[in-house]
Amino acid sequence: MSRIIRAMSTDGSVRAAVMDSREIVERAVNIHHTMPTATAALGRTLTAASLMGCLMPEKQNLVTVSFRGDGQGGQILASADYIGNVRGYIQNPLCDPPRKPNGKLDVAACVGKGLLNVMRETGAPQPYIGTSNIVTGEIAEDIAAYYVSSEQIPTICALGVLVGKDRHCLTAGGALVQLLPGADPDVVDVLEKNAASLPPVTTVLAEGKPEDYLALMLKDIPYELFDEMTPSYKCACSRAKTDRALISIGKKELQELIDDPKPTVLTCQFCDKVYDYGKNDLKKLLTECTKA
Repeated sequence: MSRIIRAMSTDGSVRAAVMDSREIVERAVNIHHTMPTATAALGRTLTAASLMGCLMPEKQNLVTVSFRGDGQGGQILASADYIGNVRGYIQNPLCDPPRKPNGKLDVAACVGKGLLNVMRETGAPQPYIGTSNIVTGEIAEDIAAYYVSSEQIPTICALGVLVGKDRHCLTAGGALVQLLPGADPDVVDVLEKNAASLPPVTTVLAEGKPEDYLALMLKDIPYELFDEMTPSYKCACSRAKTDRALISIGKKELQELIDDPKPTVLTCQFCDKVYDYGKNDLKKLLTECTKA
């Protein structure tokens, strides 16, 4: 079970969220059949989106994180709700460039250079869309840089995915720590000191839990845990949505599908659900399209 804990410093200077996302990342591996580096890139993005989502205040809030780089992985996208339920995909799940000289997965080569887009849907007529440059392609640094440049929120982000020899996810998790308006300068100094000595989040979560990593991040800063969440890999696709997608292609294209002897099958890009459409199904949609 994936798990998020949320905390705030007792003086109101800092808020933090720490996550164990192994089950979410493993679900993504099973859906997308990713190679190790693609798993790491997608897993970090899923974790980041889940953490960002859980910091949004309202039930109808959604956040979508999209890396549009020129790396071997192509576009990497994840969308999360206010509980941290998340779904995502990587354009090239077979991306697996050679490892770095230190033996680590080269996520930066998978992501490349380009733009990071963050879209927040809050129920307003138009969503908020923020954009920043991809700084390193390692995901965590890019998320932190986005918050500073687009939302002016000083942020520490840590993300990690450990992939086994069998390509399954062994450990995954992450953390977001953010300074709130009017933060005590002394707290800032302590946070910076702690961040400089943090071990990889996967090292801590391999034998510990989110509370252990939170204690390291907020060492010497009094804080209180105020809740926890149990998010999952959750797709919002449905038959109704695929119906609307088919209607939107227009009468001519629908008639071509009806005339085509091959079956019409739609597969969700986020999950492993398949929607089959028989000729009678398509004729009903054509009728609806004609009425519109």
